Amino acid sequence: MTPSVVEFYKGKNILITGGTGFLGKALIEKLLRAFPDISTIYLLLRVKKGLSEEERLKILFNNKIFANLREKQPDVFKKIKLVAGDILDDNLGLSNDDVQELRRNCNIVFHSAACVRFDQSLKDAVNMNTKGTQRILKLAETMEKIEAFVHLSTAYCRCELEVLEEKLYPAVHSPAKIIDLVDWLDEKTLSYIEPKLISSEPNTYSYTKAMTEDLVAEYSSKFPIAIGRPSIVVAAYKEPLIGWVDNINGPTGLLIGSGKGVIRSMHCEPSYLADAIPVDIVVNGCILIAYTTALDRSKDVRIFNMTLSGIQKITWREIIELGEKWVNEYPFMVALWYPGGTIKSYWLTHQVAHIFTHVLPAYFIDMLLFLLGKKTFMVNLQTRISHGLSILQYYTTKEWHFKNTNFLSLQKRITKSENDIFYTDVSNIDLDEYLRNYIIGTKLYVLNEDMESLPRARELHRMRYWVDVIAKALLYSLLLWFLYTKCGISSIQKYLFSLVNVD
Repeated sequence: MTPSVVEFYKGKNILITGGTGFLGKALIEKLLRAFPDISTIYLLLRVKKGLSEEERLKILFNNKIFANLREKQPDVFKKIKLVAGDILDDNLGLSNDDVQELRRNCNIVFHSAACVRFDQSLKDAVNMNTKGTQRILKLAETMEKIEAFVHLSTAYCRCELEVLEEKLYPAVHSPAKIIDLVDWLDEKTLSYIEPKLISSEPNTYSYTKAMTEDLVAEYSSKFPIAIGRPSIVVAAYKEPLIGWVDNINGPTGLLIGSGKGVIRSMHCEPSYLADAIPVDIVVNGCILIAYTTALDRSKDVRIFNMTLSGIQKITWREIIELGEKWVNEYPFMVALWYPGGTIKSYWLTHQVAHIFTHVLPAYFIDMLLFLLGKKTFMVNLQTRISHGLSILQYYTTKEWHFKNTNFLSLQKRITKSENDIFYTDVSNIDLDEYLRNYIIGTKLYVLNEDMESLPRARELHRMRYWVDVIAKALLYSLLLWFLYTKCGISSIQKYLFSLVNVD
């Protein structure tokens, strides 16, 4: 008889890499909360100087995502065991005792550790994303009781494809050869040939993720393996905290930057569909992928595109409009200016807007700070924001299509009551409500603004609105004055008349 999900995880020993990341924290929390009879969760973590293992875990579990567990099930954290090591080190930097324990006991591996910086050098990206995975695979190969290995990749691993199906695509280059290449080639030469090497992908992140999938598949005959490919992972839909998010990557940074009035232009095709998936949906998907992979024990690697794939349709324009609506309803306490600006379909119009709404204001603010004897920061901040936008805009100016039949099939492998617990169905998400909760979650968990401060935030928001109105009125008045003094009243009248009578 097929065990239920809870029955399957009873007594299991699980190794998690990337446990301090956004997805990793959510996965740990769900495993502890949903499976009271789980045996041990091993966390591969680097031990920082001056911090004991207990202090490292205490810092991790002080995150707000674990608040309910700390209050209602404090003893559950005894199931966590820190395994001191580093995915960048040969043999993972593990002690012999830890290696032997993992070999004897570990049943399931969730490998989510990766560098999500898109601008990392090829050497560093290969060492983390490809060689790091290889080190984990070699360890898993020696595990006596391993039942499932789940590797977290990305739905944006083959950007040149019109449609990404749930199948393995051969790597453009052999993983083994690229690993050898970055090991012996010097950094200067490698940086010179890097653009040619990764030409099939927009950055080293997606290049190494695509190559690593090929490496993972090489081990599929040795133990059951599955690859999960989430799209952009965003704030929690329902669990454990509605709207929970703890980083400023991707859309979250965009929401914060726009809400604080710092980002006022973005190169984006507004009619294209966006594909982003809540972190709790991805966590449930990972849990079910490991469950089905262990039961099926297939010799072929199975791939799951954890995506919306048109089941929920929302364009970038709609996201921006809903985001603006809810940022005005739940404004941030601290902001540079009143939110505004637009998304631009054309690169040139964005560049013009970028100069006038990003670059020049940044220099003006820094000039005022300099004159006042204060420390300048705005130009450096705007430079970092512009760099981040330039990376993100690759994904907002192209339409993406993913097949996700395998991911959808997970719902059919479990009972209705289990689907309520390990939900992966995105069709019921109210996107308007979700964006509202996303904004609130950003305030609570990223900016650490409690809801008690909302009345004051709204008051400040109204003040910023009137400052914005007055500033625009003064700017337009100056422009009209300039035209009047340079061109005369008749030219202004003709110009205004042409605006009124334009077809």
